Amino acid sequence: MSRVAVLGLGTMGAPIAGHLAAAGHSVQAWNRGTHRTAPAGTTQHTSLTDALTGADAVVLSVSDTPDVEALLLGAPGQPGAIDLLKAGAIIIDTSTIAPRATREMGELLAKKGILMVDAPVSGGSEGAQKGTLTVFVGGSTEAVQAALPYIETFAKTITHLGPLGSGQVGKAVNQIVISGTYLSLAEGILVGQKAGLDPQTLVTALSGGSARSWALENRWERMANDTYPLGFKVSLHRKDLGIAIGLADELNVPVPTAMLVAHLEDELIKTGHADEDISALARRLRDIANEIDPA
Repeated sequence: MSRVAVLGLGTMGAPIAGHLAAAGHSVQAWNRGTHRTAPAGTTQHTSLTDALTGADAVVLSVSDTPDVEALLLGAPGQPGAIDLLKAGAIIIDTSTIAPRATREMGELLAKKGILMVDAPVSGGSEGAQKGTLTVFVGGSTEAVQAALPYIETFAKTITHLGPLGSGQVGKAVNQIVISGTYLSLAEGILVGQKAGLDPQTLVTALSGGSARSWALENRWERMANDTYPLGFKVSLHRKDLGIAIGLADELNVPVPTAMLVAHLEDELIKTGHADEDISALARRLRDIANEIDPA
């Protein structure tokens, strides 16, 4: 088995580290802050250098493009993976970041003989815990083959979409699609409740037809009850939408639904709901409805 550095122990990174350890890998975990605890079977380091030194593979699960750049390319006073990994090592970036930045970092790493795939994930905290994530993969055939044994420990659906950066494009499309799904579900649940329908009976009916979706099956109850425990943070989805909208703009493709959802999420963030699940879009619609008709 391999020595694997897992960088980032948040909602997705910690379960991923656990699955890698359960598969028999020696997992060297690191988190930027000290408030995260590595799962059983892994070794937690306070030093990034200690976590990376000697690693055969590196799995990143961090928030944004600048975080990945700092970890891979280094920051003032801090070496990065490019300085510490041996040739032939594989980097698997499960973060959601800009496709162009991914390609640029990959080119620099390749000069040192370090392989890289972008492998952003979907499936929420439930998928991470169960090891059933969907992974959008970009990279060369050689890099993907090197990455697969690690990705398979925490994923159910793995699709190689093309060269490096393609995985990030696939994830951007995913975030655009789920924007519309969550928003329309929130609209429908609220209309049904306002009209006096029982939400559970309504969802049973909807599940038998073309409205059926993962969001309907897993998030309707939160919307109906107006409670939104963490699954995937509003703030992180908003960050992802920024990347997706930027990509669409580069390609001259209008994405009006994604832009509307971004606006609604901005309002949720401003009012203190950044850390709620993105199904909190229903909260914002409920607030707007109450402003129109306080009764």
